[in-house]
Amino acid sequence: QVQLVESGGGLVQAGGSLRLSCAASGSIFSVSIMGWYRQAPGKQRELVAIIASGGATNYADAVKGRFTISRESAKNTVYLQMSGLKPDDTAVYYCNGFIATSPLHRGDYWGQGTQVTVSS
Repeated sequence: QVQLVESGGGLVQAGGSLRLSCAASGSIFSVSIMGWYRQAPGKQRELVAIIASGGATNYADAVKGRFTISRESAKNTVYLQMSGLKPDDTAVYYCNGFIATSPLHRGDYWGQGTQVTVSS
């Protein structure tokens, strides 16, 4: 089927930067929207940023101006460059892709998550 594998999480001090990567692999026919979501302890999963196949992006207000989402379509890979990190950014970050495995079948796929911890 389809697998999404994230990398790049870790521990960073407030004000620091991290870059997350997510590569989709498997029986992929096409990839449309890819994005990043996060879930902090005791909170619901929330949108961080998404990017369409044509490059259009959308960001949560909390990360605008600090995070940048990008993608390499040829590699089915999406990135999240995070700068100016704050303790409130601490969460498990999940990669998401809306992926077609054939002309007639498409669905949402999720990565396993990567922990980002920002110390004050």
